[in-house]
Amino acid sequence: MYSTDNIRKSFPILNSKVNQHKLVYLDNAATTQKHQSVIDAVSQFYEKENSNIHRGVHYLSQLSTNKFEQTRESVKDFINAQYTHEVIFTKGTTDSINLLAFSYSKILKKGDEVIVSEMEHHSNLVPWQMCCDYSQAILKVIPITSAGELDMGCLKKELNKKTKLVALTHISNSLGTINPIEKIIELTHQTDAKILIDGAQAAAHAKLDVQKLDVEFYCFSAHKLYGPTGVGVLYGKEELLNMLPPYQGGGEMIKDVSIHKTTYAELPHKFEAGTPNIAGVIAFKKAIDFIKEVGVENMKEHEDLLLNYATLKLEEIPNLSIIGTAAKKSGIISFIVSGVHHYDLGLILDKLGVAIRTGHHCTQPVMKKMNISGTSRISFACYNTKTELDYTVDCIKKAIKMLS
Repeated sequence: MYSTDNIRKSFPILNSKVNQHKLVYLDNAATTQKHQSVIDAVSQFYEKENSNIHRGVHYLSQLSTNKFEQTRESVKDFINAQYTHEVIFTKGTTDSINLLAFSYSKILKKGDEVIVSEMEHHSNLVPWQMCCDYSQAILKVIPITSAGELDMGCLKKELNKKTKLVALTHISNSLGTINPIEKIIELTHQTDAKILIDGAQAAAHAKLDVQKLDVEFYCFSAHKLYGPTGVGVLYGKEELLNMLPPYQGGGEMIKDVSIHKTTYAELPHKFEAGTPNIAGVIAFKKAIDFIKEVGVENMKEHEDLLLNYATLKLEEIPNLSIIGTAAKKSGIISFIVSGVHHYDLGLILDKLGVAIRTGHHCTQPVMKKMNISGTSRISFACYNTKTELDYTVDCIKKAIKMLS
């Protein structure tokens, strides 16, 4: 049986006080809090296991290497990839997308087309602008509706034989919109184009099966799945990763080096130059273990209940408008209050112990589309409760009264 009380016991920061108030943490779309097992794994590594990985013949190196690769195996199972070497470790979702955009910039030709959307996080927009600038490919942008949904009719029209890659978010970080990625992938493949799904907001809130989706590339960050910062995953189909040139050069990604020529290592090491975040990757396995133990479907069901409850409560507040009213949403609510600046609202909530996010959320095109400068955003995780939401709504009402 799902128990937030039991779950919360494993997140020590939730016992903290902020400005003499019990912490209410509702900024989970920015980063989730860390499970005790993750914290312990990081400490364990630096206290008893610290060593660089791969190639070392001594005990500590082999121990660290084995644990590092166990996480890769765990990620493979978590997303149901076919091969372990299809899992590339990066610094995060942003790094994963930049890796892919850089590699694609070397193979795209003048006149080729890349498709993104208006709802993308800057991390899934700016790299493709840079990629197209370099390769002279054409960047196409799919608009969103006033409800914050992707214009699927426009996507169908823009897809053609010149389309080489579609790069879209699974769940919007500023609107909470869940995109119909199964249909999008199907449409993309009708033109023989490839697709990247930015899963930064989805991996902790939806059961993933990259083989069933038949997606070419999927990426996400550990820190949004109760794991450490500085660790990301890029999944790619084996044949495509083999085709793409490496992103960075240096140690680990080479097979043989001479003064004038280098041959590259096999997957996944071809894309993992330099010393990675070893402690973070090892600790990430503990986060995945936690999600598997609780069940991502159970987490999603709980978060959906919070989403519906909070939506009803917020809609009762005069002069408050929710931005992003898609039919299918994840646990993210962005809102504005007439006559109240989102930054001021966020500051007052912080004084009352409530952590939310304010601003444009790295989605300035979304804000421009909605004709606003920014929003206040609350976002849920498996450890949040209705009691916290009741308190937050009361705090929002107090803040509005103070600022009006």
